[in-house]
Amino acid sequence: QSLEFLMTKNDCSMFVLASHNKKRPNNLCLGRMFDRRILDVVELGVERYKSLLDYKGNPKKRIGSKPLMLFVGDGWHLNAELKRLQNLLIDLHRGDVVNKIVLSGLDHIMVFTTAHNNVEDDNTNPNGTKKKILIHQRVYYCKLKKNPNGGRAPIPYLTPSGPDMDFTIRRTQFASPDVWKMAIKQPTANKAKKVKNRTTNIFGETIGRLHLEKQDIDKMGGKKSKALRVAEKIEKEEEEKIRDMELEREKGEMQAEFKQAYGFDEE
Repeated sequence: QSLEFLMTKNDCSMFVLASHNKKRPNNLCLGRMFDRRILDVVELGVERYKSLLDYKGNPKKRIGSKPLMLFVGDGWHLNAELKRLQNLLIDLHRGDVVNKIVLSGLDHIMVFTTAHNNVEDDNTNPNGTKKKILIHQRVYYCKLKKNPNGGRAPIPYLTPSGPDMDFTIRRTQFASPDVWKMAIKQPTANKAKKVKNRTTNIFGETIGRLHLEKQDIDKMGGKKSKALRVAEKIEKEEEEKIRDMELEREKGEMQAEFKQAYGFDEE
């Protein structure tokens, strides 16, 4: 049975195959599928390996956590093979696609380093043989601690946790430019259109922001409710009652002054 048949049957998009024989010892093959056919395959030769058991007592990453991936060396952007291998490694280790990740979930980092003398795209020896590109993989446990200088961002402290590996690229079979262009093409329906001034909170509720010109609220006449109309009527009645009482008081004072001056009441 072919590899394509087994991957289609088990609904797998990527595979990792390890083998060992006299001709190619410590062999590791990485590959991925597109449209039920093999897209990319890279054959790696493991030169050095340290497993998790070699780091007994050291803290390990949590199950399901996502790694921070760091690619060190000019070869990752100068060498065509390393560019495609970088894309393959990211696709292999990234896990499920998420929109956001909590800061405390970043608990390990994977560092891939290329040798400084293997950055050229034309990596062939004078005798015509292909140079070996050596890649160092190191995995560290990342512990975030408070910044002693008082900054808001925490400082990561790294501890080797494994697995560590040194490997070389033996053989590669990458997709043609036309097939690669088809593989990275995204459907229009999957591209989310960004809407301005609209966000979604943690409860899934849509929150919109409106930008309006400055308004003079004092001159705006809105519809008043029945309760407000009754309140205004009561307020006017109370003002009229107070005004009438004030007029009666002033009239009584004027009558008292007139009687005191002339000895009789004013008609």
